[in-house]
Amino acid sequence: MLNQDGTKPIYVQIAEWIETEILNGNFESNQKVYSQYQLAEMFTINPATAAKGLNILADEGILYKKRGLGMFVAEDAKENIANKRKSGTLKQLVQELVLESERLQITEQELMDMIKAALYKEGRK
Repeated sequence: MLNQDGTKPIYVQIAEWIETEILNGNFESNQKVYSQYQLAEMFTINPATAAKGLNILADEGILYKKRGLGMFVAEDAKENIANKRKSGTLKQLVQELVLESERLQITEQELMDMIKAALYKEGRK
């Protein structure tokens, strides 16, 4: 699951993995998430690295801490993650896609057709 050979730090990958679990509905609002020790065991990483990933999400208001009980999913976590990814990750991917299509001299219509084909392939339309 984690790419230990990549350029993205492990703690960032942990945070993104938990975000994805929340988006997929595997963690609901006010539900307890894995502890740093559980994450460390699951991914064979240092507990401090796992804690750093959890703390990123706490700093962003996606998780909140209950003293002595652990980390829990914030009420509006799913919406906040979706907004963050739309305005950050997805926007960046679209910009890269447009730049690459320009380099390859792909027309706007060809690009739109490719996007529509990908949507249909994934069963979204």
